Amino acid sequence: MTTTVPASATSQVSGDMSALVFRGVGRDFERIAVPDVLLHPGEALVAVELATICGSDLHTIDGTRHGNTPLVLGHEQVGRLVALGPGPAAQTVDGRAVSVGMRVVWGVAVDCGRCRYCRLGLPQKCTTLRKYGHERMQRGWELAGGFASHAHLLARTPIVEVPDSLPAEMLAPASCATATVMAAFAAAASIRSISGETVAISGCGMLGLTAIAIAVARGATVIAGDPDPERRAAARLFGATATADGTLSGWQSAFAEVPSASHGYGIALELSGAPAAVQQLLQNADIGAVLVLVGSVFPAGTVPIDPETTVRGMLTIRGVHNYAPQHLLEAVRFLERANPQAFTRLIGSVHPLDDIEVALDAARSRSGARTALVPS
Repeated sequence: MTTTVPASATSQVSGDMSALVFRGVGRDFERIAVPDVLLHPGEALVAVELATICGSDLHTIDGTRHGNTPLVLGHEQVGRLVALGPGPAAQTVDGRAVSVGMRVVWGVAVDCGRCRYCRLGLPQKCTTLRKYGHERMQRGWELAGGFASHAHLLARTPIVEVPDSLPAEMLAPASCATATVMAAFAAAASIRSISGETVAISGCGMLGLTAIAIAVARGATVIAGDPDPERRAAARLFGATATADGTLSGWQSAFAEVPSASHGYGIALELSGAPAAVQQLLQNADIGAVLVLVGSVFPAGTVPIDPETTVRGMLTIRGVHNYAPQHLLEAVRFLERANPQAFTRLIGSVHPLDDIEVALDAARSRSGARTALVPS
């Protein structure tokens, strides 16, 4: 890898770089060479160590989520900085200058910092938002996703340094799953304290199990629901006191097991996106409860809400989509204290990029976990 700094205040980085390109539903992936990258001020180049396959990647590949092709998928990854753009170095979320050799994770979204939503404290809804693993591939930003040997980080990308001691399989999901859960708990905690609370978690995939661990670490009693018995068993391992089978009667039975939950939950996170799950949580809320909807990111039907019940129960319903940079930092800080063995179990098989179809089959067959890719 060589770097030159021309007079135009850019850095041209040349080397053995490549990306796996998704060209559309039913079409084969194509591995393309990227012989050079032009870094502008505030930008950086990262050698990808490992990327995980998120559920939204599968939805794009299978056609249930629209993606502007061709594109390089992947937005959960960890890597090491190998080159920086000219001028002052980019800073981490906690305000430190980045440097070559630093092991990092980075946020899924890049905001402008100037639009009305950025000024409102909602950078994840920036009017010119650019998202890793979601954008149509373009000249000058070919390495725009984690399914590649390297990633080209734009200026204003949220970057967090991560310790060498933690497994890559544990760290990669921080850029999506863990940070999103942190954003959901932040939304709830702005209204009702998590410590000492009864927290309901609906959907026990990667996000749900992460949410259980975070809630328990913050002093909550957790009741978790999922139709899959394997996921319910995993929820117990991550600290859930009781589990429900995804039916209304199942939730009611689970709440009956927990004396402190006799009036229902105080905080609930709905992570599956299933309308029935949303409806069941609405029917199990305590007075003053907070219901945070996270999983409803695809068309799945509507849910009736009784305004009188909502008013008399003083119920708060909040939506959380993506996350802000501080949530990524909080995610890493949590993982630094978490049990590595538990979280690495959430990653199944690891495959080279060239075995993408095998990896995708494994990802589709895994119950609530992730499959990983490594550069090859």
